[in-house]
Amino acid sequence: MSDPLYPTPTRELAARRKALAPEMLAAFDNFSRTVFAEGALPVKTKQLIALAVSHVTQCPFCIRAHTRAAKRHGASEQEMMEAIWVAAEMRAGAAYAHSLLAMDEMRAMDEAAPKPG
Repeated sequence: MSDPLYPTPTRELAARRKALAPEMLAAFDNFSRTVFAEGALPVKTKQLIALAVSHVTQCPFCIRAHTRAAKRHGASEQEMMEAIWVAAEMRAGAAYAHSLLAMDEMRAMDEAAPKPG
């Protein structure tokens, strides 16, 4: 990735990260394999879900990885784009739904404001 915020993944960085917490990495790897294994949901569906979620969490590494994995497991480009649109709607919907918090705060401020006269 060319963005300086995200370092280019290298074998050296991966090895250093593993060396700092090998047991936790092993547990995470096992967890990840278990989550993405065939189950009540097919692997393709799980990868489409992960692709959508990675757009909501805005993880560039996850977006790339789950795009590749979804394609490997048979997802079409149209299915992937539709999953991304579902994520976009959910994120927008959450912002709209949470506007009630701002409206409630505005009401509380209005009620607490000194009344003229």
